Amino acid sequence: MKIAFFDTHSFDRKPFNDANERFGHTIHFIESRLTEQTAPLAQGFPCICAFANDRLCRETLKILKEGGTRLIALRSAGFNHVDLMAADELGLTVVRVPEYSPYAVAEHAVTLLLALDRKIHRASARVRELNFALDGLVGFDLHGKTVGIVGTGRIGFVMAKIMGGFGCRVLLYDLKPQTAAASALGAEYVTLKTLYRECDVISLHLPLTPETHYLIDDKALSAMKPGVTLINTGRGALVDTRALIKHLKTGQVGGAGLDVYEEEESIFFQNLSDRGLKDDVLARLLTFPNVLITAHQAFLTREALTNIADTTLENITEFEAGRPLKNRVGAEKFRPH
Repeated sequence: MKIAFFDTHSFDRKPFNDANERFGHTIHFIESRLTEQTAPLAQGFPCICAFANDRLCRETLKILKEGGTRLIALRSAGFNHVDLMAADELGLTVVRVPEYSPYAVAEHAVTLLLALDRKIHRASARVRELNFALDGLVGFDLHGKTVGIVGTGRIGFVMAKIMGGFGCRVLLYDLKPQTAAASALGAEYVTLKTLYRECDVISLHLPLTPETHYLIDDKALSAMKPGVTLINTGRGALVDTRALIKHLKTGQVGGAGLDVYEEEESIFFQNLSDRGLKDDVLARLLTFPNVLITAHQAFLTREALTNIADTTLENITEFEAGRPLKNRVGAEKFRPH
């Protein structure tokens, strides 16, 4: 099948080319993000492959449909950037990669936490300037601290296991508790109110839905333990960034490690060093010494990239062969976002 790959980068082209030796599709890589303006580039392609920050709104999908596209293959787990109701109405099939490496994302969350706690980003910058002073670099032991994990899918449980290994007390929250699995790790499900009140560290591992949009807002941040460290490797809009800035300024939030940002789609995955940053909210966030931001790279391991390529191309092959699609998403099951 002919596939137009949008928003492609050097890090994902090789895994897809390598995997495609087994599948035999025709891949056309496009550097541009998929938007209403770039959708005409997919003219004549029955399948397009989209990344996390492509914008598949109703108008984009209409252009794709008119150009002959029948399949939207997402090389991501999240699908909040797709108007699923419009896709269904237009007769477009949408498939995704439901999981690629829970270890990659959980380990990155722990990396953010450790680097933030022990001021690694600041210490490294100092040493490069031959400043070997230790003032301002005091951290805290993770051992004995209470860590809250919001969202207990595979990534959340990997995170819980890792934090248990540090000797932390682990509290969990999910709409669908898995109490047996939690007990096996020595973790405990509690209410969000309890988790906010008791946790020194809170890590977010849940999808973006209408119900979870701005889950971490001014009210939630106010209810948290003073000096809490917040980690987000889920989706940017789980957190109200302006509210986060407010509570960083007062010290209610002691630190934030973020791999995602609510307005990242026109910023992340590109080099803006010669153009500057026009997003005033993100620019303000970057001024805090107790904030560590990475550009949506939690998934970026060799293992995860290989799994993403394999699953994506397998999804496309199953569609082309008319077989049942185990990784399909549609408006009949999920609300549009």
